[in-house]
Amino acid sequence: MIANLIGGFVAIIVGVSLIGPVASVINTTAAGPVLNASNTSQVLVQAGAVYNSSTWGAAVLQLVPGFFALGVLGVGIAVTYSALRESGIV
Repeated sequence: MIANLIGGFVAIIVGVSLIGPVASVINTTAAGPVLNASNTSQVLVQAGAVYNSSTWGAAVLQLVPGFFALGVLGVGIAVTYSALRESGIV
């Protein structure tokens, strides 16, 4: 039981500490469209950042940090439930 709680605690700490960097990478990636005058549907790569040619793609991409945080929350709930089930409380 203690090993599950410690492992879950470490997973939650690592996951929570990665939410900020994931969000900053996503914001850099979905910074906005840079369009070429000759071909407006072309995806351009400039200075390591990928710019989307569609606004809905950027909007969907910006949902990634929220779902990542929900995944970390799910890990916390699963670890807590398994530890309580092993101890006989649930």
